[in-house]
Amino acid sequence: MPLLLSVEGLAARRGEDFVFRDITVTLEAGEALVVTGPNGSGKSTFLRVVAGLLKPDLGTVRMTSAEHPIERVAEACHYLGHRNAMKRELTVEENLAFWKRFLGDVAPMRGQAIDEAAEAVGLPDILHLPYGYLSAGQQRRMAMAKLLVAGRPIWILDEPTAALDAASEALFADLVHRHRAAGGIVLAATHQPLGFEGAKALFMKGFEAREEELAW
Repeated sequence: MPLLLSVEGLAARRGEDFVFRDITVTLEAGEALVVTGPNGSGKSTFLRVVAGLLKPDLGTVRMTSAEHPIERVAEACHYLGHRNAMKRELTVEENLAFWKRFLGDVAPMRGQAIDEAAEAVGLPDILHLPYGYLSAGQQRRMAMAKLLVAGRPIWILDEPTAALDAASEALFADLVHRHRAAGGIVLAATHQPLGFEGAKALFMKGFEAREEELAW
């Protein structure tokens, strides 16, 4: 059985009310899901639930792979949120080395060397600089390099192209294309086009939504 991510009947509350409910979607190896909707509609909450950072109120998230069994979906996920999760005082190399050790690889994916990941995001010559010295765009690109140094099959990305210029957006789209071509799965929330060819779509309506959260 190839890699398969299954979300079934997923629901989450914010306070007493459902911010979303009844979301069901299946993603196979190489597929992507783009999540859109207005602010406060539950995009980030949905991604965090899938990543295992929040518990759902209803429903399940499962990953199946006969060759590489994984009990917890979170163990297979890379989560890149609004914040880059990098220490400003440490060098870029020290930050990436931490994440490479902390996350590690999950079969069948294998992480790249730190210098290779920096080259892949177009910033090979600034590994020695403190992360806080970088521009907002450079910081985001180095946060993208985290996805490369530790190999995990599921990328979960919240507004991944924030602070990126057009050239960097194209570079990011290519990284995602390569990850999908290698059998990875991608879920991304966004307010702007990401250029993910053939991606499925999920439109979040937020608290007013009670039926048909999933739009294909």
